[in-house]
Amino acid sequence: MVERMTLVTDDGEQLDAELAAADDAHAHVVLCHPHPQHGGSMRSLVTSELFQALPTRGVTCLRYDFRGVGASTGTFDGGVGERHDVRAALRHLHALDPGVPTYLVGWSFGADLALSVRDAEHAGWVGIALPLHWLDDPAATGTDPRPKLLVLAEHDEFRPPDDVVHATAAWTNTRTEVVGGASHFFVGRTPRVVELVAEAVAG
Repeated sequence: MVERMTLVTDDGEQLDAELAAADDAHAHVVLCHPHPQHGGSMRSLVTSELFQALPTRGVTCLRYDFRGVGASTGTFDGGVGERHDVRAALRHLHALDPGVPTYLVGWSFGADLALSVRDAEHAGWVGIALPLHWLDDPAATGTDPRPKLLVLAEHDEFRPPDDVVHATAAWTNTRTEVVGGASHFFVGRTPRVVELVAEAVAG
């Protein structure tokens, strides 16, 4: 069952959000969607597939629209204000049950934004097809000891996987998986993405 809600950021924006709760959840996941100015929303393909599949595997999911998207207030802020959006979702999901680990999972722009938030309330990250363009401090994320899974597309049109592997080679506790045959949009390859994310948050 999906619960609709409004999240309030610490700079006063109101974000349209949806929660899909798992029975006896062993993990919580915040889902961060692709670039708002290129059609990204919480209902974009990979985000939607994860939102539908993970609760059946014991993972509660919270997805939301970044500021300026859909019914969310505000305007696009180049990834700066959007970090407040990630934190609002993280705080809400962590508060549901602080004893259950919460992970930040983002796709494309959302991956960079998820990896830009290094708050104490979450257990790790999954970055899917991350462009490494809006990540605020790669060194700080890279040296953070928490686990990081980078899911890359073999034929990514925006950032070739070899570039990402090279740029993150020195990162701590980081695993990289390349999805064969996939484009940046993972059409026809989302089951593999679901499997990788489910494994990463299994603990």
